[in-house]
Amino acid sequence: MSHTPRRRVFTLASGRSVVADESGDPGAQPVVLLHGGGQTRHAWAGAARSLAAAGYRPIAMDHRGHGESDWHPSGDYSVDGFAGDLAEVIAQLEAPPVLVGASLGGICAILVEGAAPSPVARAIVLVDVTPRLEIPGVQRIIQFMAARPDGFADLDEVAEFVASYMPHRARPADARGLEKNLHAGAVGRYRWHWDPRLLETWNPARFDPVVAQRIVRERLALSRNIRVPLLLVRGRMSDVVSEEGAREFLAAVPHAEYVDLAAAGHMVAGDKNDAFSGAVVGFIDRVVGPGADAVRR
Repeated sequence: MSHTPRRRVFTLASGRSVVADESGDPGAQPVVLLHGGGQTRHAWAGAARSLAAAGYRPIAMDHRGHGESDWHPSGDYSVDGFAGDLAEVIAQLEAPPVLVGASLGGICAILVEGAAPSPVARAIVLVDVTPRLEIPGVQRIIQFMAARPDGFADLDEVAEFVASYMPHRARPADARGLEKNLHAGAVGRYRWHWDPRLLETWNPARFDPVVAQRIVRERLALSRNIRVPLLLVRGRMSDVVSEEGAREFLAAVPHAEYVDLAAAGHMVAGDKNDAFSGAVVGFIDRVVGPGADAVRR
């Protein structure tokens, strides 16, 4: 079985398209991979290969406004909007999926599964995300996203910029691997492959601590409704999820399992892909079983 990704397009009720890469046996247990804000589906390349090799069917999707998925016509990049898209994608799958969500993707998984009257997923893996996020870490990500509005002259300039943001990660020997996360503008400069209007929604100037605390309480309440197997993977070097935030979540979801990966930051899958993939595949093997055992709808 070839693990070369197959392009798959989900058409939503609005007519917008969500683009995904699917690999592995078409009849195997689906595992939907949900990237973080400002990333694309290509962030999961290594994890997808490991899941396909283990007998599962990874489906790495681009969120609205990211990668090849349609930009929202009115710039709706609310978390509820992203979660609504995910619910529609899940409904179009042939079998209930395992959800693996990093950051924004993990929040979507919490919202969709926590609000559902009955389980829509077979299991969930949250990647460095809990209802309580550390605001300085989130703002650092947004500052990174907003730092180069005019783009980059070439891929080496992109690689240098990324290395300055993640000094703990070795700079790639070949910068061409970054190209799939970028698009060339009309004047030939590289820009990140997401709608710039994302930053209107994620503007740190709009942060309200009272609203933030209410959101944490609401998401913790939804988390308590989750009954499917759940694994929380935290990067020990993360400045977005603290150990206290992880413990708060685990108290709300006592059946959840927890892995704290050393030498990994918020971008866990990219920082320690082998350890991350091993933990995720091992968890899915235990709680769901081989991909051929997918439960059909």
